[in-house]
Amino acid sequence: MTQLKNDRLLRAIAGEPVDATPVWMMRQAGRYLPEYRALREKAGSFMALCQNADWACEVTIQPLERFDLDAAILFSDILTIPDAMGLGLYFEPGEGPVFQHRVTSKADVDALPELDAETDLGYVMRAVSTIRRELNGRVPLIGFSGSPWTLATYMVEGGSSKDFRGIKRLMMESPEVLEALLDKLAKAVTDYLNAQIRAGAQVVQIFDTWGGALSPHAYQAFSLRYMQRIIDGLIREHDGRRVPAIVFTKNGGQWLETMADCGADCLGLDWTTNIGTARQRVGDRVALQGNLDPSTLYAPDDVIRSEVQRILAEWGQGSGHVFNLGHGVHLDVDPDKAKVFVDAVHELSQDYHQF
Repeated sequence: MTQLKNDRLLRAIAGEPVDATPVWMMRQAGRYLPEYRALREKAGSFMALCQNADWACEVTIQPLERFDLDAAILFSDILTIPDAMGLGLYFEPGEGPVFQHRVTSKADVDALPELDAETDLGYVMRAVSTIRRELNGRVPLIGFSGSPWTLATYMVEGGSSKDFRGIKRLMMESPEVLEALLDKLAKAVTDYLNAQIRAGAQVVQIFDTWGGALSPHAYQAFSLRYMQRIIDGLIREHDGRRVPAIVFTKNGGQWLETMADCGADCLGLDWTTNIGTARQRVGDRVALQGNLDPSTLYAPDDVIRSEVQRILAEWGQGSGHVFNLGHGVHLDVDPDKAKVFVDAVHELSQDYHQF
């Protein structure tokens, strides 16, 4: 077992004392960094970049060379599972991910293959093991997947959607078909995340990007229930350490009490929820992650620092907080602004961790 030089993130999630609040950023490896754009051009396509272990490793580590981050997150995509199921993922400039084939019927669901993550998504596992080796204990590595509901939305809609009309129609007209799809995806995600853990991921996050588009009842029935099933099936101890699970439902702040019972160690918050109020609502049942509005990184440095200070003050004293953005870094953010943010978290949070 490689000794972690910086385990601040793991200790904060466990509620153990830390000297400063840990910080990482969703999409911290990506298009806002010029070094990423150069490598992406060399690779020729986004998926080619993901599928080359050395390139994926380089992209993962790029932000750690610029910023004093407390975690690395695997460079990959949430749609690797449906791509491996044969739906033909490609990226349309200006439109985001698109699938050549949609899932719209029971026959489509039945035709989806059962995946073996070790083989069907072996390029992800090679990337994970390569990154762990190169990190050499520098910081923990976060692995991830999309939630079954979020993956299903892309698979049914055929890409991004503004109103989720296709999948909601399926949910209303043929809930048993949607449930069969979600069941198949939950099994695939469990296998996928466990394979990442065996390959070296020390934390895993489930991105439930579109869970907030559901009603409270539908969220529990079609999103949270399947994430709980995944968490129940995860490897929770590996390489001599507990492997924490983070659940991030965008626009899910209204359901925190229910989410806190799903088995996750940490819940991610977007910027629409006051983190101090959220802490009062969940108590010490789970750690909380978030939740600076990513658009704050367009602001002057003193505004970024004041917003960091405000969120730290809302949280208050003690561990259990992982600082992050409320969603991913915007592609046109100046990297120097991200540095101001990360440095402010470490500097300003020390007063909240006197022990």
